[in-house]
Amino acid sequence: MNKFLLGLLLGIATGTTAQGQEDIIRVQKYITPGEAPPIWVSVSGISGEALQVLQFDLYVQGFNFTNAESAQYLIAGKSNGNFEGRVTDRISKNSLVAKSYSGATLRRQVHKFVDDFTTALDARRKPIAQTQIAFKGQNGGNSEIFTADFDGHNAGAITQDGSIVSAPAWVPGRMALYYGTYKLNHADIAYHNVSTKERRAFANFGGSNMSPAPSPDGSKVAMILSRDGWTDLYVSNSDKSDLRRLTKSPQDESSPCWSPDSRWICYASKEKEHRALHKVSPSGGAPQVIRTTGVLNPTEPDWSPDGKWIAFTAQMGSFRICVVPAEGGNAIELCEGEDPTWSPNSRTLMCARRTGGGYVLSLLDVPTKQVKDVSRISGSSSQSQPSWAR
Repeated sequence: MNKFLLGLLLGIATGTTAQGQEDIIRVQKYITPGEAPPIWVSVSGISGEALQVLQFDLYVQGFNFTNAESAQYLIAGKSNGNFEGRVTDRISKNSLVAKSYSGATLRRQVHKFVDDFTTALDARRKPIAQTQIAFKGQNGGNSEIFTADFDGHNAGAITQDGSIVSAPAWVPGRMALYYGTYKLNHADIAYHNVSTKERRAFANFGGSNMSPAPSPDGSKVAMILSRDGWTDLYVSNSDKSDLRRLTKSPQDESSPCWSPDSRWICYASKEKEHRALHKVSPSGGAPQVIRTTGVLNPTEPDWSPDGKWIAFTAQMGSFRICVVPAEGGNAIELCEGEDPTWSPNSRTLMCARRTGGGYVLSLLDVPTKQVKDVSRISGSSSQSQPSWAR
């Protein structure tokens, strides 16, 4: 059975229940994806916008809410212009956080408090409440690239082309993106520095230029090109030099992503109307199959930052978000959705979920399967193809 290591993904597990039936911590060495209990907390003294932000940030990281007699962690605070928050472990009586926050909006103050709390629980788990996302925002027949806080707030379009865009991908550690664009009536790849607003063409070969994926250090970019007639996987340096073709077959390749150690590029490959995940070295060589036993037509992979898991979309009538060990094996279905992207903590996923005639962005806590949609984003009627800045 494929399982998550508690210390690597969950951070902490508790045996206390929402009904307070136990006051001891049952240490669980392994947690199966989708089967972890929530971490129970109680909240007092916090209301209004501060409470909404706090509950959202914690829920999508595996926490849930109960009364003070049943909770593992007791959260108390107040917001009178600035936010004050403290967290106490009800069992050990230890204080984890006790801080006042100022110098930013109330929303950002609460985000910082949540980051301090999750870091106090496990210093190895990267905080996510102050991170950014990018996504495709649709309006009628046109689309633009948007960026926003991870919860969908403070969203804004960084393109205003009145054209079609696709597949934004953050350069790790930088405020910069690659994405597909039809601004010049051709499927090209653009590089866009979000801070300076510099934008330049990156790949505009004959045929289609699609699905850019920068390497973890930003020095290389994988992409899908059809310049030689077939739709294949290529890689080049970020200065566009040393373009290499990594696959050469009549199969359609799509959706590349990198392993965090940069040793592999994972991608989806279509053959005889069915898809499979493969990986190949960026220096070339024979591709290797990544088994996804139990599900069909895997596509849109994303490798977790800790290197242990690959999330992907399975196409089996409906679209399902799944995870599989990076070496391949039994896949685990988690929820409906498409195009998953990992957060920096290797625990929370964002995906696009179909609703009515469009999409909304949703957040998924992988161990507990807790799902919550982000706030409705003004400026676009449909949001899809998210990318989480790491």
